Amino acid sequence: MARIAVIGAGMGAMAAAARLAVAGHRVAVYERGATHGGAVGRCEREGFSFDTGPGLLHLPAVYRDLFVKTGKEPLERCVELVQVDPASSHLFADGTAVTLPNASRAGVLRALDEAIGAGAGERWSELVNRARDAWEATRRPLLEEPLREDAAAREALGRDPYPAVRRRGLFRRGGAVTLASVAARELSDPRLVALLESHALAYGLDPRRVPASAAVLPYMEQTFGSWYVRGGMRALADALHDRCAARRVEFHFGAEVVGLAEKEGRAAGLELADGQVVEADLVVAGVSPGRLASIAPTALAEIPVPVLPGRCTVHLALRGARPGGTAHRTVVHGPDREAELDAVFGGSGGSAQGAYRPTVTVLRPDDPATRPDAGHEAVTLVATVAPHGRVDWSGEVAGAFADRMTDAARAVIPDLRERLLWREVRTPADTEAATGAEGGGVPAPALAGAGGAFLRPGNTTRVPGLYLAGGFAHPGGGLAHAGMSGAMVAGLIVAGARQ
Repeated sequence: MARIAVIGAGMGAMAAAARLAVAGHRVAVYERGATHGGAVGRCEREGFSFDTGPGLLHLPAVYRDLFVKTGKEPLERCVELVQVDPASSHLFADGTAVTLPNASRAGVLRALDEAIGAGAGERWSELVNRARDAWEATRRPLLEEPLREDAAAREALGRDPYPAVRRRGLFRRGGAVTLASVAARELSDPRLVALLESHALAYGLDPRRVPASAAVLPYMEQTFGSWYVRGGMRALADALHDRCAARRVEFHFGAEVVGLAEKEGRAAGLELADGQVVEADLVVAGVSPGRLASIAPTALAEIPVPVLPGRCTVHLALRGARPGGTAHRTVVHGPDREAELDAVFGGSGGSAQGAYRPTVTVLRPDDPATRPDAGHEAVTLVATVAPHGRVDWSGEVAGAFADRMTDAARAVIPDLRERLLWREVRTPADTEAATGAEGGGVPAPALAGAGGAFLRPGNTTRVPGLYLAGGFAHPGGGLAHAGMSGAMVAGLIVAGARQ
């Protein structure tokens, strides 16, 4: 039985902790904040409840496997999973609206044909089919196995698996094949292009720079469905924390880790801000690269610390009941995608603080637990934005940007102004303060292609005995991917203990 110290109580870290405890190890978690869950937080006020992190779960099988492997109670006995149907509605800049069913390829094809025109569904379906080929080509090495550090493995994942790159020879005259170039070539209609690119933007990825393999993002959603946890996604974090506690994982909150103790070149424990030294045989770090660099400077060596885009979230408390038939999620697309991308990711034509109108995701869960009574509604607005630092999100820009988000939401909630009781705004500055992530950045899932530029650091490090879990490590961000990283780390440690 090994003593294992875990840095951070995010979803990936807790997923590793639960699995390691079941394997017989003594596990203790040290979290600088006051609670568990990392970015999966909750805002509660006057009977209203809002998720401050992810609003939906994709690939629920990851957490089903976690709960089956760590206890007798399956996931569905710990939380109520609800399949969201329709999966989403989209309102495009020209006024076109389309509602897409959940996990139904034929239904999506029909909806796109009806809203955009004959042939639109088929073009989208053909692209999703090619995305499926990319998924199958990289699913195992990218999502089911720890990232191999040998040159051949890195080179293989550095190649874009999207088949159109090889089969059609897109843009052979030069230049990288990106999601944006594939969208322009294969979809042509600007509304379909916006639909595809919005999946990348929602994850904080620039469609002009990410490889074509990013098409797997809508493929995953369309194939495996979108799920909501009754009571809010925070309930999933609570259930995972409870599972860890039931497996006798120790939690220490308000315990900031400032250094890694080493012995004979191996991780041997933690140094806390209060001067305490915690001895351990192994250490799992579920923190951002910047925090890891300050704790263990040699762990990642020359790997740069990226400052990723963040999210601006506006919580709206509304009087009046949620109308029947309201979609859980509606994406209101911005009118000038190029200006928005320049603002979020940087570019020659835009300013991070410019007055562009963002693409806004409107979340309206049909969940009594989120509101004081049936005569009120809790709504969350989300937009991907530039990180704190490039924009001073602690200043006046936050209120002005929230105004633009609220104005965009009026396209789907026309009586919003009359119904609004109050709102709360959370920016990347708030995310940085709560999680320690540089600039409040939110990590995206790892992607194959682009020479490996969109891979995350592997789960092992240059310091023996120090492992990485969570969204900032392989295989990247998102609830499902964080759970995968925890499984990978636990597997590495258990396999090592058997050798």
